[in-house]
Amino acid sequence: MDPHLKTSGQYAAVNGLRMYYEIHGQGKPLVLLHGGGSTIESSFGRILPALARTRQVIALELQAHGHTPDIDRPLSFEQDADDTAALMEQLHIQNADFLGFSNGGTTCLQIAIRHPGLVRKLVLLATLYSREGMPPDFWQGMQQASLEHMPLPLQEAYLKVNPDPAGLKAMFDRDVARMLTFKDIPVRDIESIAAPVLVINGDREIVRVEHALSLSKILRDARLAVLPGDHGEYIAEICAKDKQSKIPALVVEMIDAFLQG
Repeated sequence: MDPHLKTSGQYAAVNGLRMYYEIHGQGKPLVLLHGGGSTIESSFGRILPALARTRQVIALELQAHGHTPDIDRPLSFEQDADDTAALMEQLHIQNADFLGFSNGGTTCLQIAIRHPGLVRKLVLLATLYSREGMPPDFWQGMQQASLEHMPLPLQEAYLKVNPDPAGLKAMFDRDVARMLTFKDIPVRDIESIAAPVLVINGDREIVRVEHALSLSKILRDARLAVLPGDHGEYIAEICAKDKQSKIPALVVEMIDAFLQG
């Protein structure tokens, strides 16, 4: 993350959580929701400064992730959506744009379904809405998942902000349990989303391109962009192989153009 970008990290009491969030920049609010096993920086460290040049970016860390401690409550995308909405109420934000990556994208869908008045526009990156969106070996692998399988950059990113191995294990276990119990979001619920949506997917994503296309067709008002890259590579997510790629700058321009107006 740009070391010259001023970070305003704060905590809010939200539905039993001590939720961490940061505010960057000024302008119309854009809420960023990170991926599973991730932090604000590991998902968005490269693109957040660019997004904050023109908008007030509100980036948060959900239950058990990053600075936000775990509590005795299973993870669910519905609960994450309600927690995010509660934070927006505390911040006196009545309407905002939302950008979610991976699990954060699924949470964005639930925000739009459960709190439609809160959402102006959505940007969904590598977003899952049904189990068929992942290859079969993903679900098979989840049944034998252990912390040793978690990408090392994600482990290091967590421990950078919370040097507690027990917290890292709790986050991993919560995320695995959530995915093992994941149920398809009903198509009728997705069809209820009236907000304009930009769906972005990598051509070599773990989330199938066909799934992203299907999502864009189910939504009432959606555009689709398929970009070259693996999971999150097009936003320079921390596990991206090409650290010098210019595609993330292109994606920021694309997002800015979509959110204008």
